[in-house]
Amino acid sequence: MREYLGGASVEQAFELFSAAAPEGWRVELVEGEIYVVPPANGEHEEIVSELSGQVRDHNKGLGRYTGIGLNVPGASETGHVIPDLVVAPKGSFDDEEEWHDTASVLLVAEVTSTSTAARDRDKKILGYARADIPVYLLIDREEGEVLVYSEPSGDDYAKSLKHKLGLTVPLPAPLGFELDTAEF
Repeated sequence: MREYLGGASVEQAFELFSAAAPEGWRVELVEGEIYVVPPANGEHEEIVSELSGQVRDHNKGLGRYTGIGLNVPGASETGHVIPDLVVAPKGSFDDEEEWHDTASVLLVAEVTSTSTAARDRDKKILGYARADIPVYLLIDREEGEVLVYSEPSGDDYAKSLKHKLGLTVPLPAPLGFELDTAEF
């Protein structure tokens, strides 16, 4: 691949793929690998919308961001991810940057799709934990589960709780409310 791209680094190749991606597609750099992700389907977006609404109902001072690029530590110098939902205080991303620091992020959420499930379950945990993001919420449609990772520690989270999709799921601090997944 390096030869095909004229000896470009992973970061340079990432920039090339990002520039060439069709409208609506996401390009991510996760653990040194580049992924081009197609737009989500309707069911996926309904879940993200419901999750966003519940966060807003709980705390109107929190911003709910879709399409926000985050810099996370990875196998390459920097990873670039675009979570399905990012929760942070309003105004946290009021600049013109494409990729943002994670210092203000309280929660990242991923909703699995056939094309993303393996990364969401494995590789993204590493970057989110390294970035010290307090809560990683994984809504695993294929497994019918909601996983709540908290207390980041190095390359992992100290706590991970698994719940059946459709139940009420407690979210730990700094969120501290119950998420009703019956609508998911």
